[in-house]
Amino acid sequence: QVQLVESGGGLVQPGGSLRLSCAASGSIFGINSMGWYRQAPGKQRELVAVITSEGRTNYADSVKGRFTISRDNAKNTVYLQMNSLKPEDTAVYDCNVQIRPIGVREEYNYWGRGTQVTVSS
Repeated sequence: QVQLVESGGGLVQPGGSLRLSCAASGSIFGINSMGWYRQAPGKQRELVAVITSEGRTNYADSVKGRFTISRDNAKNTVYLQMNSLKPEDTAVYDCNVQIRPIGVREEYNYWGRGTQVTVSS
């Protein structure tokens, strides 16, 4: 079994910072891409940032220069450092990880449960 555990969400003032983490655990053979999505009320889910197994990154235009995605392969963890937060960043953030479980020959997309990020004065 594979599980994703997210942490780091919460309430922060505009201009503040938060760091989200998403740790994968279980019977994991390998991990490829890792990313963060978010969904605000009444809006569709959008990709925030993604990092490949080779370390290539991609960001939504709205977060470029403010957010940084990184990964620690030894810990099977992906991070999202969020700086200069704005009210429009308020959303439920969810990690998505492409994982090949042990004993399985295919990769699957695993999702966390989501963590609330609220940016408000």
